[in-house]
Amino acid sequence: MGAQDILSAITVLFIVGMIWLRTRTLYTRQVRGTLQLQPAGRIYFAAAFAVLVLGWLVAPTIGRLVLPDTNVTPGLMRVIWFLATYYVFIVVHRILKVKGVAVYKPAA
Repeated sequence: MGAQDILSAITVLFIVGMIWLRTRTLYTRQVRGTLQLQPAGRIYFAAAFAVLVLGWLVAPTIGRLVLPDTNVTPGLMRVIWFLATYYVFIVVHRILKVKGVAVYKPAA
């Protein structure tokens, strides 16, 4: 495992943490006390992690297909994918909120 792979792995953990922190912060503003992750929240975070892992695997290949005449590094393509995932899951969370699906609910 090279240095770029290690840095990409750290970036995946950072992005998952940022998605978790952003989502949880939005719920703590509305509710005092402890929050409990709901089944929809488990699916939400599992999907985010799955998209990040998918990006780890396919982003370098997509980079070579989209930009064949350049020497784009796999690490750069992964970071672009990871950042795009973060922003996509902001939109996904907003859609869930509009539909009334809670990622977190107050603990009983």
